[in-house]
Amino acid sequence: MTTTADTVGYGPLAGVRVVELAGIGPGPFAAMLLADLGADVVRVDRPGGPSLGIDPAHDVTNRNKRSVLVDLKAADGPARVLDLAARADVLIEGNRPGVAERLGVGPQACHARNPRLVYGRMTGWGQDGPLAQRAGHDIAYIALTGTLGMIGAPGTPPPAPANLLGDYAGGSLYLVVGVLAALHHARATGTGQVVDAAIVDGTAHLSAMIHGMLSAGGWQDRRAANLLDGGCPYYGTYETADGGHMAVGALEPRFYDEFVRLLGLDGFDDARTDWTRWGDLREAVAARFASRTREEWTARFEGTDACVAPVLSLREAPHHPHLAARGTFTDHGGITQPAPAPRFSATPTTVRGGPARPGADTAAVARDWDVPLLAGPREHQLPDPHRKASP
Repeated sequence: MTTTADTVGYGPLAGVRVVELAGIGPGPFAAMLLADLGADVVRVDRPGGPSLGIDPAHDVTNRNKRSVLVDLKAADGPARVLDLAARADVLIEGNRPGVAERLGVGPQACHARNPRLVYGRMTGWGQDGPLAQRAGHDIAYIALTGTLGMIGAPGTPPPAPANLLGDYAGGSLYLVVGVLAALHHARATGTGQVVDAAIVDGTAHLSAMIHGMLSAGGWQDRRAANLLDGGCPYYGTYETADGGHMAVGALEPRFYDEFVRLLGLDGFDDARTDWTRWGDLREAVAARFASRTREEWTARFEGTDACVAPVLSLREAPHHPHLAARGTFTDHGGITQPAPAPRFSATPTTVRGGPARPGADTAAVARDWDVPLLAGPREHQLPDPHRKASP
């Protein structure tokens, strides 16, 4: 596929064309990640389309993209999207199963125009199964996989971990991995395919190590009873004197030794492997942390290998010296936001554009992708050189 002047040299996916059928949540985030990596992502917004309830100018998940406005329920709406799909490497959609087909832009219609196309589908329940047509959100998806039930203190309801675990970790990231793998296959064989990325599948997959530990008897199927779920007193969070919190992850022996020494605890050197003493250790650790402020404890553990860090807020995090030095966050268009990740030595990435405004790039995309129908009715469309003539 060809590329445009403003996408050249920005990331390892420069030159890859992606069509994103507008939605909310994991689909747009996956498309943002592809755009961050350099792909030319065209988001197909619909009139009065989905919204997060915020000003589109602040929707960071639409950064580095371009937007066209298409009414898929209009007579020529599907043809406009199919013309884009004919010139794309990837298409991403996040509708319920069967909706894209009813709109005329499902995999069969797209592959008829472009057999090499990677068609990525993002849903919570997947394309099949008893719940496939049911509505849902992140918290319901992760509830059924067992992962939500791992989180929180016993005797209290499991807390909602925002929508990071299901939507983005189990959903978006697995969609991107699938799309890139299928894109590699398409380039090697000339054949595209459908990628069925379901949040329930991805989130369950994230718990692979835990299932192995469960099978081996190294994990108890109850909350706060294990090494990594808050059951261990030297792997968890503690409140400080000023209402802040410190995170502790002193798992290995030498890290644990450093931790109890700097905390000023005597008599607990052997408590690391003696779970019968974990209750007493937890109380002692909590009492020590409660005796000083978060800032004081941060200074105490600074520069050590005790594996202790302050729990920062969203507004505090960008100012942490390490994250600031690495440029983990960046400012663009007046918005502080996470910088693209991961990093590449030969093809560095950047935030090269703010959130795409719905329909703002229709004329430019029509020109760059050679899709005249986007800019006007079909009677003004130029011949498509990639379309075979009817017999």
